[in-house]
Amino acid sequence: MKRSLAAGLSALEAARSQYGPGCAAGVEKVLASLRDQTFADAESLIAFHDALLFLRAFPQSRRVVILTEALLGRIGRQVEALRDSDADLDLFDSEQFSGIAGTAIRDTFTYEVARWLASDSTRDLRVEWDPEEQYKQVWSSLPRYLPLLADDCLVEADTPYLEWLSSAAGGADRILPWLLQRLEQSSGSMLEKTAWYDALKIEIAWELGDSFASRTRARRNPPDLYYHREPLIQRKQVSLKEELASPPLPVRKLSRREGEQVMDLVRTVLTVRYRELYGTTRGDAQNVIEADVGRGVHIFLWGLPPERRLPLRAYYAGLTVKNGVPINYIEGIGLFEWMEVGFNTFYAFREGETAGIYSKVLHLLHQLAGITCFSVYPYQIGQDNEEAIKSGAFWFYRKLGFRPGKPELLALTEREEARIAKTPGYRTQARTLRKLAAEHIFYEFGDRPRGLWDGFSIRNIGFAVERRMAEKFKGDPGKMRQKTSEWLARELGVDLRKWSPLEQAAFADFAVVTALAPEVKGWSSREKESLAEIIRAKVGASEVEYLRTMQGHVKLREVMLRLGSRPR
Repeated sequence: MKRSLAAGLSALEAARSQYGPGCAAGVEKVLASLRDQTFADAESLIAFHDALLFLRAFPQSRRVVILTEALLGRIGRQVEALRDSDADLDLFDSEQFSGIAGTAIRDTFTYEVARWLASDSTRDLRVEWDPEEQYKQVWSSLPRYLPLLADDCLVEADTPYLEWLSSAAGGADRILPWLLQRLEQSSGSMLEKTAWYDALKIEIAWELGDSFASRTRARRNPPDLYYHREPLIQRKQVSLKEELASPPLPVRKLSRREGEQVMDLVRTVLTVRYRELYGTTRGDAQNVIEADVGRGVHIFLWGLPPERRLPLRAYYAGLTVKNGVPINYIEGIGLFEWMEVGFNTFYAFREGETAGIYSKVLHLLHQLAGITCFSVYPYQIGQDNEEAIKSGAFWFYRKLGFRPGKPELLALTEREEARIAKTPGYRTQARTLRKLAAEHIFYEFGDRPRGLWDGFSIRNIGFAVERRMAEKFKGDPGKMRQKTSEWLARELGVDLRKWSPLEQAAFADFAVVTALAPEVKGWSSREKESLAEIIRAKVGASEVEYLRTMQGHVKLREVMLRLGSRPR
């Protein structure tokens, strides 16, 4: 019997919390009753869609998987029906709900994302771009590729740029691939090509249709599915201390082909949600690892290729899939034993064992790279992020054992905890949560001293280097890199002519920093040899070795902490 829309959505929403003995049959009945459900607005279809996705990732039974897949397979047609009825579809364009089958993604993608999109001829792409809005960039950039355009655009006020481009490309639908091909064939660096393309602000429309690019259909088929026959794990059941002390997680390195598949999946998953990370666009497909952490959860983690790495910090990105469904992404940036970790679970899955999965991510980072001090960006807990304030994100981390780095914020936290314990139903006010979100929070374990990284910021090192460049080298970065490299090479006793160009560039990055530390002269021969090893490891096969080697250099840590920490 067909349910009313309100009753059907209410029953489906309730099914998201029905786990335990005997629950599967009830959920299956609800799903079966929704086979012929129709929708009059985008809001109700989105609620239906996201509840189905949740149950597909956290199914109570095999039949729940079959039924959710069948219902998700009709979403594209239901979006089309809404479009035909002239319903308001604007909600599909919001970051929170974008990427559903049957919708389109429209954005001024960066050069590397645009290049990736255009690399697959099966994607339905078109340019929706008004060059008149960027006429200053257009008239100075396009004559390079369009013979005689200068005779028009430099002196006329009504240059029909799209007609010029369409004529050169062989049709309006060929403008994007034609432009990208011209850039590919040019001699500029990747940074120069990116700057040229991004300045044009070309808007691309990507029609998702019913493809596996949509978040409705995006999957990575696991060997087995995990069915939840018991209640989901709650945050109060998760102990970071116990997780980090538990045996190593099973890890395997993926083949290059598998790595490329993961890179393609994560780029798709983020692009359709209007998101992009440095490490997803530029990830190293040759060094992707997979950890099967149980309960249908697989964590994929990778670094950057040597030529795209950050000057000092190591960088890792990752994707978590649950029963094959992408549910969140990861970013980790660190030095020595410290790492800032970003962990973002997609909206549809935030009630699904998030704390347990997060604990596995931290376990994996500790296992691979020896990380013992984790920090969380202020944005993650509410700085300039009202969604995190409304959800009380600060308390998610605090109840896992994180602490504020500033003493006054720790004192404020403890006062709030006392109020919560004393007053039933008490909720921390938004203005207090905003105060608590002003600084990083930390979780530390192991036998290293606590609090070393509380006031550290890589920017402080950068500012110190820039001040020295202005004072001693008259603002000339080339001269500074040359002179400090020559100095450090003498101190370490290395012949840079025997180093590769990438190694030389990494050496210069360390040289401008260590030139601020006169104590380097007094280091032992072994400490100087170790610094050279660290620099070479920065552009080695993986930055894991870089971090591991760093962790043994006490004096280099002291230098970095002194230069990067605010005065106490």
